[in-house]
Amino acid sequence: MTFSFKRVNAIFIKDWKDLQRNSYVIFTLAIPLVFAALLGRMSEGNGVFSTYPINLALVIAGAFIQAAMVAEEKEKNTLRGLLLSPASIAEIFVGKSALSAVMTIVVIIGSVFLSNFKVPSPPLFAVSVLLGLVFYIATGTILGLISRTVMETSIIGMPVLVVFGMSSMFKSMVENKTFLKIIDYLPNEQLNTIWVALINGEGFSGIIENILILLVWAAISIVTTVVIYRKRRID
Repeated sequence: MTFSFKRVNAIFIKDWKDLQRNSYVIFTLAIPLVFAALLGRMSEGNGVFSTYPINLALVIAGAFIQAAMVAEEKEKNTLRGLLLSPASIAEIFVGKSALSAVMTIVVIIGSVFLSNFKVPSPPLFAVSVLLGLVFYIATGTILGLISRTVMETSIIGMPVLVVFGMSSMFKSMVENKTFLKIIDYLPNEQLNTIWVALINGEGFSGIIENILILLVWAAISIVTTVVIYRKRRID
């Protein structure tokens, strides 16, 4: 079966129409922007803290919104029809992820502007954000597939927010070196490391290891999503 942009576009348009009626999603999208605006008033623009709104935008807009949209399909019993449709796995994933990706990019741009973050080396910054986006949207799809309702995604998603969105804030409280090492390998920590390195003038050679780690995270999240999707399709 060839990849059909018509089917992808149909899924995207349906999600866009559903979004316009979903106040929960619209309200949730505002959270990273509010945080970025507050941080912008307190900081001068660059540094470790100025990268937090971008990570929060990836977690909230990427993972949480994607999870809510997939769970809403399940709650309305429309996901079953999509799973059994002629659309391929790739078409469904791209179609269901497209709107979340667009919204996440818009929120990231807004967060960068409101927090006065000066983007270092835009091409490398964009590559790192793209890899983070793939991971978080895949994670959101997983959360949506295993949740029964939209509200349940908020409960299940809280550990994701804490681990992948706020782990940097808890590093100073952790003394165990093993736990610190694990935290350092998390996607949000890799993104922070990349952005701080770019701020300090590092080039591609200085961040290639972090890029490779992000690639591994992205690959694992995609494979896990496909496995869970196929199980739900059989169920």
